[in-house]
Amino acid sequence: MNEERRRRGTVPLVISVGVVVVLVLGGLMIWRASARTNKVALVSSAKPVTVIAAKSASFRPSRTYIGTLEPWVQASVGPQFVSAYVDTVLVRPGASVRRGEVLATLDCRNANATQQAIASQARAIDATQRAIAHEAARTEGLLDGGFVSPNEAEQKTAESASGLAQLEATKAKLASSALEVSDCILRAPFDGEISRRSIDPGAFVRPGTAIVNIVDRTTVRMTADVPELDFDVVGPGTKVVLHMFATNRDIAATIARRAPAADPSTRTVHFEIDILDPKREIPVGTTGEVRIHVGDPEPATQIPLSTAMIRGDQATVYLVEGDVAHSKVFSIKGEVGGQLFVNPTLHGGSLVVSEGRALLNHGDRVAAKVVSEDASTAPDKQP
Repeated sequence: MNEERRRRGTVPLVISVGVVVVLVLGGLMIWRASARTNKVALVSSAKPVTVIAAKSASFRPSRTYIGTLEPWVQASVGPQFVSAYVDTVLVRPGASVRRGEVLATLDCRNANATQQAIASQARAIDATQRAIAHEAARTEGLLDGGFVSPNEAEQKTAESASGLAQLEATKAKLASSALEVSDCILRAPFDGEISRRSIDPGAFVRPGTAIVNIVDRTTVRMTADVPELDFDVVGPGTKVVLHMFATNRDIAATIARRAPAADPSTRTVHFEIDILDPKREIPVGTTGEVRIHVGDPEPATQIPLSTAMIRGDQATVYLVEGDVAHSKVFSIKGEVGGQLFVNPTLHGGSLVVSEGRALLNHGDRVAAKVVSEDASTAPDKQP
């Protein structure tokens, strides 16, 4: 009985202890949750940003066009009259050749046989015509003595003239055949270099098929097209700066010629620049950039292009003054190589937000970290 009474007395005690433990744990959880709650408004906290100092500079308006570097002359060498198998190709890309040098030969046994047949036919006609001409001359001599009729003399003269015309036609055919035979030996039309070899021996080629391509690079032409509004900008004699992407070189040059009319389909004007290259160092068929200055230098302020939001000719930037960011708009003067040039009302040395501006509003408090422009534009290092 006593043990039963003891058990009944411990049950309320266990329940009471459990309730107290639950209440204590709940209170601890509520306190922990409330302790982690940020009581400070995010709007009032300073936003971390990176800033760059603007630079005082000068800007000169210019025009930039993309053009193509082309050889002074180029030619596709191949047969023009005959169809035949290629016998030999004696050059490969990069080879220097002289005018008249043999580049390739064709198997033209058929053309040679045809030429020989026509030559034999011409000799036969020539011999026959000479005999007829002598007979006509003798017949005219007998006409004075009345030994032959005038009609017979005229027929002999006409027969001689017909033979002579036939001989001339055969000679013309022989000259045409000689052209076909000479077309079997392909020679360089000028001094230059082989830029491409399209056909190897054994291939069958037809008139117009290019076997090799030859270029002359002693003078290179930069060709480009500009909008018709820039017709006066690209006049002959205008000084330009060329940047060749293939060699990463800049060259000062002068516009040599300009088309007198615009292309009717694109409304663009073609112009060319001659570049002397006696050492043949400039690769042709590549791309280059033409930069032309069109005004005088003007005072401006330089900032990275990534720091501004551009709309039309206006740039919106965030300036940090103290610990507050202010949104301001400036007129754009131009852009060169990732740098933006704006009106000098943006003073040099002003701190411009470069990173973090997407989350800013006018008047926000910021925690600014000043970095140099070189550090901000340096590429990330790979681990």
